[in-house]
Amino acid sequence: MATRLYLLISVLALASCSTERNYYVLSPIGRPPSGGDIGIGVGPVNMADYLVERPYLIFQSSPHKMEISDLHEWGGDLRNDFTRVLASNLGRRKGTGHIQTYPWNRENELKYQITVDVRQFHGTVDGDALLEASWRVYELPGSRLIASRTTTLREPMTKDGFEELAAAQSRLIDNLAAAISKEL
Repeated sequence: MATRLYLLISVLALASCSTERNYYVLSPIGRPPSGGDIGIGVGPVNMADYLVERPYLIFQSSPHKMEISDLHEWGGDLRNDFTRVLASNLGRRKGTGHIQTYPWNRENELKYQITVDVRQFHGTVDGDALLEASWRVYELPGSRLIASRTTTLREPMTKDGFEELAAAQSRLIDNLAAAISKEL
């Protein structure tokens, strides 16, 4: 525990020494599919307020305290980036390029809709990235619920820093896509 706390303090201390802003993005894992196949719609994705009210990457330093550095920001809208990466990873896992993000124009082209409520998505004092999300899979047309789950995932950070946090969070989204794809 002391080592993990030292890790967090080191990351935050190094971050405060720099005056240069850094921007991070989430990235899909794996190769993109080459074909069409089943249509999957992803969204809407809702996120806890603490994630979308500020553009900063976040570490939780205690059960009731979050730490941010205003020099380490998401390069875009976190909700949109999360949705995009989840959609890409689902397509890669199911071998389909027929993926749409909410809102879409033609629901009749989709076989499934995935909705997600992200409750937690940040780094921890233990040196992990954490994702807790409730998700539902609907069969279309008709929006028949076929799965409803809450998934809590942890991904170890392999080195210090905010770039590694963004990479670990990208891996978490792929792990979430793996759990969802089992229901499709």
